[in-house]
Amino acid sequence: MRVKAVIAYDGSAYHGFQKQNSTSQTIASAIEKALHSLHIDAHIVASGRTDAGVHATGQIIHFDLPEFWCDLGKLKSILNKKLHGIRFKHITKASQSFHARFSAKKRLYRYVFKTDELSVFEENYISCYGIFDKTLLQQALACLEGEHDFDYFHKTGTITHTTVRKIYHAAYKKHGRYHFIYFQANGFLRSQVRMMIDAAMACACGTMSIEALEQQLACEIRHTTKLASPAGLYLARITY
Repeated sequence: MRVKAVIAYDGSAYHGFQKQNSTSQTIASAIEKALHSLHIDAHIVASGRTDAGVHATGQIIHFDLPEFWCDLGKLKSILNKKLHGIRFKHITKASQSFHARFSAKKRLYRYVFKTDELSVFEENYISCYGIFDKTLLQQALACLEGEHDFDYFHKTGTITHTTVRKIYHAAYKKHGRYHFIYFQANGFLRSQVRMMIDAAMACACGTMSIEALEQQLACEIRHTTKLASPAGLYLARITY
């Protein structure tokens, strides 16, 4: 039986989502270890892979269960007791054709930052930038909306047949002392969101021009490869 699960996790406790040969301290490894302890020999598939330090409030995974595990509520409860920094929010039955990654239509990331000093309780979960120009940030984000070749906005090593992605929505909001940047797209390349955020904030802080951002977006000149801190980044919602 194939199941779909919505999970949240504290990325600061792990070296990213994807399983790695060099460490077992990844989200995928932790979940599969917990499943195996319950005699569930499953391989989990996620909607996307998050970098080390990046969090999730709405990551989607799928995996196949043996028939004797029919009580999904009990499974959720047991897994949540076994896991640390990872929480199963929902587990539901899915069709055999459901695929957490390939069935996904849209992915939404949320970035949270402040312009003043972080408390010790915020530093793993919120980023920090200096004073910035809100209008310039909104202009930079508007440039990134639409379908583009993001070849100059990702880490090398990305395995994909194309670097073209469509960003449906790129927006900025403020709530109290906290600032939020949202990106929703049909998909993202490795570290693309973090690179776009840092480039947009460079424009907002006056260290890079909008013209330079447009040149990089057109794959003419690579002006920056800096990445925003993973601390403030959250995979928020997947749409199917």
